[in-house]
Amino acid sequence: MAPSCFLLLSLLFLSSSASGVLQHPEEGFISVTISDKGLDFAKDILIDQAIASILLSELPQIEKNVQVPLVGKAKVVLSEITINDIQVNSSSVNTGETGIALVVAGATANLSFKWRYSASSWLVPIGISDSGTATAKVNDLQVGLTVNLTNQEGTLKLLLLDSGCHVRDLSIKLHGGAAWLYQVLVDAFAGNIASAVEEAISEKINEGISILDVLLQSLPKTIPLDETAALNVSFVDNPVVSDSAIELEINGLFTGRNEVLAPRGYHRGSHISVSRRDRSPQMITISLHENVFKSGSLVYFTADTMQWTVDELPDQDLLNTAEWRFLIPQLYKKYPNDDMNLNIYLSSPPDIQVTNKDVGVKISIDIIINVLETGEVIPVACISVDFSASCAAEIIGNNLAGWLKLRKFSAYLKWSKIGKLHMNLIQSVTSAVLKTVLVPYLNTQLMRGIPLPILNDFALENARILYAPPWITVCSDVSFFGDHYLKQLPAYVS
Repeated sequence: MAPSCFLLLSLLFLSSSASGVLQHPEEGFISVTISDKGLDFAKDILIDQAIASILLSELPQIEKNVQVPLVGKAKVVLSEITINDIQVNSSSVNTGETGIALVVAGATANLSFKWRYSASSWLVPIGISDSGTATAKVNDLQVGLTVNLTNQEGTLKLLLLDSGCHVRDLSIKLHGGAAWLYQVLVDAFAGNIASAVEEAISEKINEGISILDVLLQSLPKTIPLDETAALNVSFVDNPVVSDSAIELEINGLFTGRNEVLAPRGYHRGSHISVSRRDRSPQMITISLHENVFKSGSLVYFTADTMQWTVDELPDQDLLNTAEWRFLIPQLYKKYPNDDMNLNIYLSSPPDIQVTNKDVGVKISIDIIINVLETGEVIPVACISVDFSASCAAEIIGNNLAGWLKLRKFSAYLKWSKIGKLHMNLIQSVTSAVLKTVLVPYLNTQLMRGIPLPILNDFALENARILYAPPWITVCSDVSFFGDHYLKQLPAYVS
């Protein structure tokens, strides 16, 4: 049962500089809510895995001296006491102010063991002994535990508040040996076997909680995304346990790979809350504030990764001054038949806002036109472009991804070394650069997605995306397709 206790909470899981009001240290930009449906799912996995870990467990040997009629005092030993099967008839998980309570009621268990005895008395001076096998059935097993979660410096600490195991009814059937001894063994050892089962399961519960606590505290506080950025997945504030769900707050902001985790310059606003408009909640709800995406754009902008050199276009002739002889005669006159390239820079971090139907993005870029002459790169003009796009979010695996669609753009001449340019004549060139180079490149990056706080071996299923400004909410069921956490430690966030 030890590592398997981890599965009860496994669905719960599961970081930029800016000016402005500092973020409150207890403020998260990713909210995770586990509904009662999700808790039932986790509970069923927990019970299945717990049973698998308990089966074939061998209980301690039991020795006892009993008084046997006509024989006297006999030493009886029960050995190789093994739990072979457990069936759960009823179980429940409940949440509330006191914590998370898991109850298994009316379970049955089958055990097998070996018995032997030896006795001697003045009636039987040479002594007698016998041995055989036996089976025992627990007809009414009750198991319960209550745990609570607290935030400990960005990780979760698990506290076992209460636990118990009680065998209400147990029957024994012996095989082999003297029939007259059967009732003696049943009477003498039913209580001992019941106590051994209760102790074994209670020890497994305590062991499991201890291991789970270590695992929770070993979860990383950041997830590296690439060479530039990481995602801060440290927990903020204590989990909120209500009578129908568990809610956790995660920092959720991007940070540079070499930055120290610290409060960033984003303020969510105390008047803003996560949308609850979904009337039929699925197992898990993950809500991301638009500041998650804004922090990402700022990190990549600050790292100077949002700049590109374009030396290939679908119409490659556009990258030669000869093609521009009618659009910009002075360019061709000064640099006849020279190759060209374009340097594209973002002049400011993209402005990102969640709307009622998608994510709106506004981007400002500078396109510097370079002439390549005898190995020298000569900047000749700079065109500034402001364009807006819509980003439709979608789920790819356990990531929140998206793709941009260009809405509109405007361009103006920022500076020129080749005289005045007629911007209306080069609108088509600007449009081609946006549609065939910049937007497709950004889409390849966006389709990589942001990892949602889901653990390995779990996958989102039948996910739906809701837009409730300034939040994007993912409502999903969850499937479990492995036992990664039973085989490999420590745990790692997907």
